[in-house]
Amino acid sequence: MADNRSSTTVSADPGTTHGSINANIDLAVAAQTQSRKADHIRICLDDRSQCQTATTGLERYRFTHSALPDLNYSDLDLKTQFLGKPLGAPILISSMTGGTEQALEINRNLATIAQQYGLAMGVGSQRVAVENPELMGTFDVRAIAPDILLFANLGAVQLNYRYGVDECRRLVEGLQADALILHLNPLQECIQPGGDTDFRGLMDKVATLCAQLEVPVIAKEVGNGISGKMAQQLIEAGVGAIDVAGAGGTSWSMVEAERADNNLQRQLGLTFAEWGIPTADCLVQVRAVDAQIPLIASGGIRNGVDVAKAIALGADIVGLARPFLQAACQSETALQEQTELLLAELKTVMFCTDCAQPVALKQPGLLQAV
Repeated sequence: MADNRSSTTVSADPGTTHGSINANIDLAVAAQTQSRKADHIRICLDDRSQCQTATTGLERYRFTHSALPDLNYSDLDLKTQFLGKPLGAPILISSMTGGTEQALEINRNLATIAQQYGLAMGVGSQRVAVENPELMGTFDVRAIAPDILLFANLGAVQLNYRYGVDECRRLVEGLQADALILHLNPLQECIQPGGDTDFRGLMDKVATLCAQLEVPVIAKEVGNGISGKMAQQLIEAGVGAIDVAGAGGTSWSMVEAERADNNLQRQLGLTFAEWGIPTADCLVQVRAVDAQIPLIASGGIRNGVDVAKAIALGADIVGLARPFLQAACQSETALQEQTELLLAELKTVMFCTDCAQPVALKQPGLLQAV
């Protein structure tokens, strides 16, 4: 989950050192961020956080059914690779949370499932762990999931707010991550009171980070989509992968509207609740400008049929957040059942389209616009 920071003013005592002032500010900001993270979990579990009229666009497509597939269902193989690392299935447990005790439990449950099934996993924004390093443990899942493809996470706009390559490197190393997600959330920052809205010059800073960081940088929206034009600029800046995170699922504008402490911010959030580029359109646009960039589809993906459609439209792996979050907040059993269902849905699509592997879903003519 992306998070935002309200401005904090701390009055210095005449006898307080500059270093301790900064430490107090960081701890105060970290406490605010922790509170937001708890709010985000609670609100994202509420159906009101979901887009009501905007859709992913995936409903506009339908697979051509194969009435006589030349396959044995038990031989279907979901294995793939992403960023050079093997996966048991083309599934990403998308970035959600961290920084609180509840988040720690959720991340551990998700990491256990990721390790068991060979899924990729991203953690929520780790800025709180820079502000208060003691909270890094709420993100750290390597001991539980030593083999998974794991993504660290920071908001791109933070590169304009005291954060640089060194901080990003610390987040990656603290998590033993394979890549860094740099999430892009201009709309959410506008809705959040006191949001960080100075986005000037960020593309150059993204390019510097990509050139200097030892692991790939993944550019990811948070639910409003990445266009083909923007993808081209990000690719030229050196990003190693793109997660389109299109519209049609959780609306962070709506989430922030629910958290708003004044009517102006709440109404602003409601106005833009359906804003964004549908996930399906993002995939088509990005693939039109670059056929090779490692591509993640997320944003309103809710089941294995959605996963299959996203792959057919050009995604290499597909990210889901809310279905995993809902299950993880229920029980370990519910989380395992959700994962088993998701994989069974994907395999059923493959079987009924005569595709022995997920990549075969990309063959021309298999997915039709309706």
